[in-house]
Amino acid sequence: MNNSVTDTARLLWAGLRALLVLTVVCGVIYPLAITGVAQGLFPDKANGSEIESNGQVVGSSLIGQAYNLPLKKGQETPDPDLMWFQGRPQNGLGTNTVNTQYKLILSGATNRSGDNADLIKWVKDAKAAVIKDNSVNGYTVKPSQVPADAVTSSGSGLDPDISPQYADIQVHRIAEKNGLSVAQVQKLVDEHIDGRTLGFIGEPTVNVLELNIALKALVAKS
Repeated sequence: MNNSVTDTARLLWAGLRALLVLTVVCGVIYPLAITGVAQGLFPDKANGSEIESNGQVVGSSLIGQAYNLPLKKGQETPDPDLMWFQGRPQNGLGTNTVNTQYKLILSGATNRSGDNADLIKWVKDAKAAVIKDNSVNGYTVKPSQVPADAVTSSGSGLDPDISPQYADIQVHRIAEKNGLSVAQVQKLVDEHIDGRTLGFIGEPTVNVLELNIALKALVAKS
């Protein structure tokens, strides 16, 4: 009987020691080591790829933001603030979206097939809105100029980037709304194009938040 109690106590103590050691190693030492390596090698990414403006964090380069006007009385979805470059539609719903503020809780795709009637209507409405919003005096956007990312969202609905083509068709509208020359705004877009990863992976992109921060600085100088 005594041997049985002794063996049980020894096993419990061994299990407790293993628990304590693994807790310290896996719950303290390992996380601290990984955090230290991350902070040392790529602190920007480790801290959320934060973007600052005038010394304040205004967002992350990994998560898109909405640039909309305040909601009017009785209005369900806000109108875009056309003084700023606009990102992709949220949740792939074109101008009739349920995620107008890039709310993280609503991240996700529409899960609608390419031949879904509602999706087709949303895309057509979004395309018409893009053409209307970006056509200004002396410049008219052609339907063939509207890229897919201007009327559809990414799988998450939180994509922070747009294609250079989508940025380009917004240049004339941005110039007119902010009292800038087309050449000034186009130069701004060209300076913010990120090429393919390693030169061949993915497509060139433009981060909308970074572009709008640069636009704000340019307007302030003008």
